[in-house]
Amino acid sequence: MIKTGMLRRLGIAAGLLLALAASASRGAAPAGQYATAGDCDGFPRTDLKAAPGLCVGLVATRLGFARGVVALGTDVYLADMGGWHKKRGRILRLPQAGRGKPQVVLSGLDEPNGLAPGPGGSLYVGVLGKVIRFDPKAADPAGTVRDVVIGLPDTGRHPLAALAVAADGALFINVGSATDHCEKADGTAPDAAQPCPETVAATPRGTILRLVPGDTAVDAATVKPYASGLRNSMALAVLPGGQLLAASNARDYINRADPALSDEDLPHEPLNRIEQGADYGWPYCYDDRLPGPEYPKADCAAKHPPTLLLPPHAAPLGMLLYRGKGLPGLDGRLLIAYHGYRARGHRIVSLALDGQGKPQGQPEDVVAGWDYAEGVHPQGSPVSLWQMDDGSVLISEDHNGSLLRLAKAH
Repeated sequence: MIKTGMLRRLGIAAGLLLALAASASRGAAPAGQYATAGDCDGFPRTDLKAAPGLCVGLVATRLGFARGVVALGTDVYLADMGGWHKKRGRILRLPQAGRGKPQVVLSGLDEPNGLAPGPGGSLYVGVLGKVIRFDPKAADPAGTVRDVVIGLPDTGRHPLAALAVAADGALFINVGSATDHCEKADGTAPDAAQPCPETVAATPRGTILRLVPGDTAVDAATVKPYASGLRNSMALAVLPGGQLLAASNARDYINRADPALSDEDLPHEPLNRIEQGADYGWPYCYDDRLPGPEYPKADCAAKHPPTLLLPPHAAPLGMLLYRGKGLPGLDGRLLIAYHGYRARGHRIVSLALDGQGKPQGQPEDVVAGWDYAEGVHPQGSPVSLWQMDDGSVLISEDHNGSLLRLAKAH
């Protein structure tokens, strides 16, 4: 027989569990999630540090490995990469500008990363080895999936495709490098007397492609690189005049090749105005056309100079040009999501642009404070950015499978 005291304790425990569940639904922070307090333009407000006049709201959590984000009208679409595993990726839809319950639109994808709007309300998705397009509003979205680009490299350190769409419908695609600095399979230094093999492969790595999708799939091996010498340009943005900007992830472990060089301080992440046919130097050069320690005789003066150098290891993964007055102080500025875990990463910054769309000045923090704070918020790593019609900016964050929203504080 269960005694009265035990029943009381069981009742108290059940009550505590119900209270905790209710508290969690209001935004208290279980492990790996954000605590919230108050309101941020209709969403629970997080404790992340936003620029004056702004706040960061929590749209949704438990979204898997959240990467690319795009809104088509009031439907928000997000790529859940499914981790570094094949056939586990999904495309999710969050209706009502993120206020609705997440719905699975596609599943069984190979590491989807980049999302971009396509013609007629379709979506482009960068998956391993190719870019696909589908109709997310169809009764059977999976039945509308078509290959747009095939033959993209799907091996090595950087197999994920980032995407950007130009005003004329052309698609820009990042083709990341297979290695860090063209090191050999056993990790030893490359042969400095020979071209880096992956830069002269059938589909060269460390490049950006530009192509106009058609009715049949384009083989990437048939497309001449639009620009080269770019280790991994995951952050792409097309300006209104058609100029492409690309922020790249530079090499790691430079100190292992030359102990006199600091891995903490070098190399910087290059932000470039991409010029067609230009070679930006990877893997032979770093920073402002300095020869890499593995390539001391490289002719780096002949390479295209970077437009701006961002902090070392910031790992920019997302970028957009903010337009409009919805968020004070950001009109006409470039927003960049730093994904890196080091001290200068995990934040969103803004940069001014001159009349020709050239970034200038120094990055200024817009959202920061993603360092782990117990009971408040976890370590976070922003990935992709998307400006909504109301002027707010959606932020995907893969470290905790979250979708956040930068808005005007009221």
